Amino acid sequence: MIQIKLKTYFIEANKHIALIIESLDVLTPLLPVKDYAELNQLQRFALNALIFRFSKLQDLLGAKVFRTYLEYNGFNTQGISYFEILREIEKEGIVDIDTWGELRELRNKIAHNYPEELDEMVESINLFINRSTVLVNIAQKMERSFYEIERKRD
Repeated sequence: MIQIKLKTYFIEANKHIALIIESLDVLTPLLPVKDYAELNQLQRFALNALIFRFSKLQDLLGAKVFRTYLEYNGFNTQGISYFEILREIEKEGIVDIDTWGELRELRNKIAHNYPEELDEMVESINLFINRSTVLVNIAQKMERSFYEIERKRD
């Protein structure tokens, strides 16, 4: 059942969110990061965990949750493009397409760099830390919306 599938996705999303928040608890007091080399082992671990969990959450939302959420709301997603899915999610007031694109671009920029290049990426690291809460808010907003719809149907 689609409802159970969505609930399972939200359980997974909340695991990612919890680890994102833990990472942000370590990293946010450091802002702005000035030099990657100055980060201690825990801070580097937190940054790597943040990048990984951000990526996992974004992939989960983009690849599974958005489409399933729309299907749960009665929207036929068969054969429609990812852009059309995003446009419908935008209509639902969950996230605008530009913000989603910015988050994907930022994730790709930081995820495809190597530690020795991160000193050059300090600005991106700071932006990534700051914008991680935006992704968390999108996931939480979608989950709240799902449960509101579910309550109305009961």
